[in-house]
Amino acid sequence: MKNYILIVLFFLSLNCFGQEYSQSWKDVSYAGDSAIYHRLDIYLPKVERNNYPVVIYIYGSAWFSNNGKGADMNTIGKALLDAGFAVVTPNHRSSLDAKFPAPVNDIKAAIRFIRANASVYRLDTTFVGISGSSSGGNMAAIAGTSRFAKQCTLGNATVDMEGNIGPYTQFSSCVDAVVDWFGPTNMLVMDSCGGTDFIHNAPNSPASAYIGGPIQENKDKCLLASPTTYIDSSDPPFLIFHGDKDRVVPHCQSELLFEALQKAGVPSRFYLVSGGQHGPGVHVPENLKLMTDFFVSCKERKYLK
Repeated sequence: MKNYILIVLFFLSLNCFGQEYSQSWKDVSYAGDSAIYHRLDIYLPKVERNNYPVVIYIYGSAWFSNNGKGADMNTIGKALLDAGFAVVTPNHRSSLDAKFPAPVNDIKAAIRFIRANASVYRLDTTFVGISGSSSGGNMAAIAGTSRFAKQCTLGNATVDMEGNIGPYTQFSSCVDAVVDWFGPTNMLVMDSCGGTDFIHNAPNSPASAYIGGPIQENKDKCLLASPTTYIDSSDPPFLIFHGDKDRVVPHCQSELLFEALQKAGVPSRFYLVSGGQHGPGVHVPENLKLMTDFFVSCKERKYLK
C-alpha cells in the first residue's frame, strides 16, 4: 500500500503550471453541490477565438484522490492548449468516498455540465475529446466505450453507468475521441499478465478498493468497470500509450484494449513506448504531439483506421 500511495503523490505533484492560458475558471461545481470532488477547472488557449473545442483530462491516482484536478497540466494540458483546445480537468469521488461506478458517474456528469454550459465558457462542444492517465485512463476509456450504457447487468452485478449527478441529465455524456495513457482495462488479468511490482488481486489493492472487495471475488462487477466490456463498432476513435517498462499497470492492459477495439472495427492506434514507465518516459514531447495531432484529426473528422 505504501508504494501505491507514493505513486499517487507523484502524479498529483505534477501540477506546476505557468500562465499558458488566456482565461480560466477554477473550482466550478459541475454537480450543483459544494463537494470538493464535484469541482472542475477550465482553461482556454491563448489564441483568440469565439469558442474552443474541448478535451477533458482525468488525473491518475489509483482512484485514491478526490482532488487531483490540475495534475499533468504542465505536460498534457500545455500541449492541448497550444494546439487550440480548451482543457477541462474535473475532480471525481475517490474509492474512499464511494465505490465504482460513482467516479465514472462523476466524469459523465462533468461532460454533461460542459455541454449544458458551453456558451458560458466559450466552448465548442461539437467536439469533446477525453483523456486520462492510469486510473484516469481507465475512466476516459470507459467514458468512450460505455457512451450509451445506462443500467448494466453482468451475472450477479448491476450498475448504473450514467448516474444522475447534477442538474443536466438531459444532456449527452458522449465523447468524440479518447486518448488512454496506460490505464487498466481488465483488472482481472493484471496479475496473470505479470511484469508488475504489485499484487492487484490483493484485498487492499487499488483495484479492489475501487470495486468494493477483492476483484477475484467480484468478477462481474470488475468486468463492468472494464472498458473492454462495452466495446462495439459505434465507439469513437482511440489512441493508446503504454510504456513497456511499466511496473504498476502491465502493458498487456493496453494491448487487450487495442485488440478488442480492432476486432470491433473501431479506429484505434496503440504505441508501446520503449523504456516507458508508469508516466516517466511516456508523457514525452513526441507522444504529446501524437496526442494533439490525433485530437485535431478527430475534430476535423479526418481520422482514418
